[in-house]
Amino acid sequence: QVQLVESGGGLVQAGGSLRLSCAASGRTFSENVMGWFRQAPGKEREFVAAISWSLGITSYADSVKGRFTISRDNAKNTVYLQMNSLKPEDTAVYFCAAKTGGRIYGLGPADFRSWGQGTQVTVAS
Repeated sequence: QVQLVESGGGLVQAGGSLRLSCAASGRTFSENVMGWFRQAPGKEREFVAAISWSLGITSYADSVKGRFTISRDNAKNTVYLQMNSLKPEDTAVYFCAAKTGGRIYGLGPADFRSWGQGTQVTVAS
């Protein structure tokens, strides 16, 4: 099973930027799609963005479109989430996840089988 390690979280002022990284080890060809999710206190884990390893096809939650960009570096087995124009409502623990299969739209937590430990992002107003 693939192992995922996130990094890059922290405290930032509203309007600022952060870049999260997710390093994947032990990945097999079956883990075709990587995703980012977030979970705020007292709320359910929600989808943020996803990308396919092979073609780089992406999908985003409406709440982050135009502000967040997901990308991948196949040589480094690393996925990134560039977050710009951050808002206080973006505050959450951000998780990296991996799934099998090629579907990249309409994704939820149940679609993913491997998860990282999460990294905290706090946006101060």
